[in-house]
Amino acid sequence: MASFKYIRNAIIVLLSLIAATPTLSADTIPTGDERVVYQVSMRRNVDPALWRLTQRSFAEAEELEADYILIHMNTYGGMVQVADSIRTKILNTRVPVIVYVDNNAISAGALISIAAQDIYMRQGASIGAATVVDATGSPVPDKFQSFMRAAMRATAESHGRDTLISENDTILTWRRDPRIAEAMVDPEIYIPGIIDSGKVLTLTSEEAVAIGYSEGIAASITEVLEKAGIENYRLAEYELTTMDNIISFLMSPVLQGILIMIIIGGLYFELQTPGVGFPLGAAILAAILYFAPLYLEGVAQNWEIVLFALGVVLLAVEIFAIPGFGVAGVAGIGLMVTGLTLSMIDNIVWEFEGVGATIFVRSLFLVVLSAFLALAGSISLSRKLLDTHMFSHLVLSSTQNRDEGYIGVNSHYRDMVGMTGRAATSLRPSGKVEIDYEQYDATSLVGFITKDEKVMVVKFETGQLYVVKKTES
Repeated sequence: MASFKYIRNAIIVLLSLIAATPTLSADTIPTGDERVVYQVSMRRNVDPALWRLTQRSFAEAEELEADYILIHMNTYGGMVQVADSIRTKILNTRVPVIVYVDNNAISAGALISIAAQDIYMRQGASIGAATVVDATGSPVPDKFQSFMRAAMRATAESHGRDTLISENDTILTWRRDPRIAEAMVDPEIYIPGIIDSGKVLTLTSEEAVAIGYSEGIAASITEVLEKAGIENYRLAEYELTTMDNIISFLMSPVLQGILIMIIIGGLYFELQTPGVGFPLGAAILAAILYFAPLYLEGVAQNWEIVLFALGVVLLAVEIFAIPGFGVAGVAGIGLMVTGLTLSMIDNIVWEFEGVGATIFVRSLFLVVLSAFLALAGSISLSRKLLDTHMFSHLVLSSTQNRDEGYIGVNSHYRDMVGMTGRAATSLRPSGKVEIDYEQYDATSLVGFITKDEKVMVVKFETGQLYVVKKTES
């Protein structure tokens, strides 16, 4: 376990040296009555890297005692679990949040936007279409749609209701109608004058203003702040460090799949040609690049990394120390897959029942698919490489013919035919015999032979001595 501690510390020190800690420049520090508007860019897919950026940005905004947080939004969506975490962060922050939809706030982007206190949109922008879909774009089962409907509805409800008194009637109106938010997910919802049944709701900027889902239309961030009545302000923004860029790059699902392929492929080649060499080095480097960003972000825990390492050890023991392929090998593969899979999952992200299984299945699918492609590619590549002149010396290609004097066993056993000795144990029919004060495994050719009876070697076949009782002449 000590080695893992040293590797972990080395990773932290290395990445800390690479990283440049963000500093607050003089022009971001408020002076006098000047207000600080902290800008967060969300003009990208909603993924773990965006969740990381959101956490860093909101923390720095609170440190600066910012008066407002302004999210510059333009996204077609992404991972719902990440969007749920971001919208929860927005709802729980003490700083008022404004969203400026610069073109699109689709799917996961709609959930994030509705969580904000105020929404402004560029002319021609759109918000909605929040049905949960899989990688192919097809809607997922209703269990997941149900969660998204509830999340959208609850987020809209969080902004409260207004009480209107008209003559003797008291009318309660939602600041953001939950049914409209739900209609962005559920095509079966019908709202007169807004959406027909059978269609998922997406609002234009004009429509969003008309039904109270947007506070106004603005052509720029400056105009947004002007319409929000914010004057004498200074914009501040979280600047991505080298560390942020490296971690965001390494946490890309595509790169994670490639790293898993390198890990599995490197281990395969190393097990085929034992000895510390390039394949093992590549596998170790890929494992470090895979686990390091997940560990530093708090997604991967120590025990998950240990599970993977223990799986590698069990697999090696099965191959080199235990004949055949049994419990140790199966357990090793299972632990490796489990460690790689669980390291991707941040348990804090999912706080609702049932959907956590979806994240696990998605991560498991990525690991299994990458491992399969790595093994298939490694087997194919190894065959092609060993057929080349450069790598042909790694395998035995010569033929040892028997007529040239090659034999597969020790010739001493063949020379023992005709020799006599005694039964060191009972042969029923197998046991041990003693010849010239040495013991050998042997089989009785005819009947059983009791201990200490005299025997004679009559033949040697398939690596086995055959003996009979020696009769007195």
